[in-house]
Amino acid sequence: MAQKTVRVTKNFSASSAVIPGSRTNFSTVSVSRGGGAGFGRISGGFGSRSLHGFGGSKRISVGGYRTARSGYSYGFGAGAGGIHEVTVNPNLLAPLNLEIDPSIQRVRKEEKEQIKTLNNKFASFIDKVRFLEQQNKVLETKWSLLQEQKITPKQLDYIFEGYINNLRRQLDNILGERPRLDSELKNMQDAVEDYRMRYEEEINKRTAAENDFVVLKKDVDAAFMNKVELEAKVDSITDEINFYRMLYETELAQMQAQVSDTAVILQMDNNRNLDLNSIIEEVKAQYEDIANRSRAEAESWYQSKYEELQLSAGKHGDDLRNTKIEISELNRVIQRLQSEIDNVKKQCASLQAAIADAEQRGELALKDARIKLAELEEALTKAKADMTRQLREYQELMNVKLALDIEIVGYKITKEKYAQILRTHKLNWLLSSHSTIGSRTIKDSVGLSALGGSATTTLVFYLLFCFVLFWGLSALPVQ
Repeated sequence: MAQKTVRVTKNFSASSAVIPGSRTNFSTVSVSRGGGAGFGRISGGFGSRSLHGFGGSKRISVGGYRTARSGYSYGFGAGAGGIHEVTVNPNLLAPLNLEIDPSIQRVRKEEKEQIKTLNNKFASFIDKVRFLEQQNKVLETKWSLLQEQKITPKQLDYIFEGYINNLRRQLDNILGERPRLDSELKNMQDAVEDYRMRYEEEINKRTAAENDFVVLKKDVDAAFMNKVELEAKVDSITDEINFYRMLYETELAQMQAQVSDTAVILQMDNNRNLDLNSIIEEVKAQYEDIANRSRAEAESWYQSKYEELQLSAGKHGDDLRNTKIEISELNRVIQRLQSEIDNVKKQCASLQAAIADAEQRGELALKDARIKLAELEEALTKAKADMTRQLREYQELMNVKLALDIEIVGYKITKEKYAQILRTHKLNWLLSSHSTIGSRTIKDSVGLSALGGSATTTLVFYLLFCFVLFWGLSALPVQ
């Protein structure tokens, strides 16, 4: 006669977070079933952890299921027949001595701590997912607003283009005024060159006038020296005339004395009468005539020379006066031209400074505009990079969420299958409970040990699966 044995082991090794108003525990069940013709065993380990939904009444669960099947068979020792006899062992009706192993309690405590840690990590992941979802929504809103407001960059471009065009117009105006200013500068330089040439001509004229003045001065000096010489000659001639006059008078006196002596002698000799007075008068008249003619000629010559010298001196004085007047006028013209040249130089310097200032301000404005444009481009690039990074993180978290959803779906499917298996074998467990009550203590202890190993193995495989899943998701390219 065939014999069926159904072994049911229940161990509560799972931990759950408390939901207000309810308490739920998940259990690990080991089912074995064997027959006379063969042996089969189904072992299943399932650990679960549940968590409150933050900010609501939802619950998020992560589960793992592990199934190992060595063989599953049914054996029948005899053919189909009637109702079999049920035998009861009275020794099995004795009270059970249930002792709890402290190692199992420690393992359960460690599992609870590990599950709490995993719950905390999962809660932090959920918080990060929600935060990134909010950030993603904010970025999507900003992106939609930026896409709707496509006029803003164009307006910025228009502002920069208008500012640059204004600077270019100012530069064009300055460059347009530059030929006019260059022509004015050239005209001023030509005028300055003309005035300089005229100044040089006046300087040459002044030099020539000074040379003429020196020559005239030499002539005046020569005339004055001639006048002095002539005066000296007149004095010498006057002295000579006086000398001759004295000599003539002396000779006349001597001759008169001789004549008187002679007359006496003659009177004494022959008593003849000579008219010496008339002779003396004639000689005197002749000498006086000669002296008068000489004096008149000398005076007329001296007077003519003196008049000529006076005329020449007056002419040269007039020329010198005119030359001095012209020199003073030229000095005034030179001073006026020098002041005009200084004013023109100052105007040229101010215009050149204004041109340099305008060019410098234009360059600074262009440089500032380029710097601002570069800063805006850099900010836009950073914003794009930040948005790309957040999109990448959002995609990674969505992948993690998808993996968690897949795990949850797998957990639900496993739970449904496990519940179906439990419903299928519920009747067999009830029938075999009376026959196997004697060996429950040993089997319970064995089930607890198996549960501890199964839970540890499940936790290790779960962590390994999460690591591989995260590594694979992080290696995916972000579009």
